[in-house]
Amino acid sequence: MTEYSFTIGILTLSDKGARGEREDLSGEVIREMIAAVGEVTHYRVIPDDLETIVETLVDWVDRDGVDLVLTTGGTGLSPRDVTPEATARVLDWEIPGMAEAMRAASMKKTPHAMLSRARAGVRRQSIIINLPGSPKGVRENLEVVLPALTHGLKKLKGDPTDCAR
Repeated sequence: MTEYSFTIGILTLSDKGARGEREDLSGEVIREMIAAVGEVTHYRVIPDDLETIVETLVDWVDRDGVDLVLTTGGTGLSPRDVTPEATARVLDWEIPGMAEAMRAASMKKTPHAMLSRARAGVRRQSIIINLPGSPKGVRENLEVVLPALTHGLKKLKGDPTDCAR
């Protein structure tokens, strides 16, 4: 745990998961990997529904003040994959380097990575990052952004220390 205490939300987007027809293995991977950054205070599995995703992201950030929201699922080309659109609706600004870095690292493993539409950005003083829906994809993508997350969250919260070493 850092000297900052960050709260984390894990939002799984899955029609089957929301109906109880699929276990949320990706959410568990996130929970394990993110433990050093802060405490998971919010967790939900909801359907791939644009308005429900928007409402959940806004509630978690605006009402509850969650510092970091990691979504899993809904970033591909299926007609039900609406996570990037929902995320775009709620962001104040994007952090393009995070999404670019995840896609670049994934491209080394599969050409299908170029089909990802994942976004990362800021709403108020919170970071929202879209991750793939598979446990393997979550692990590979979260490994890429994890080294920068604590620093980014500190800066967003107003840490005045210089970034240069």
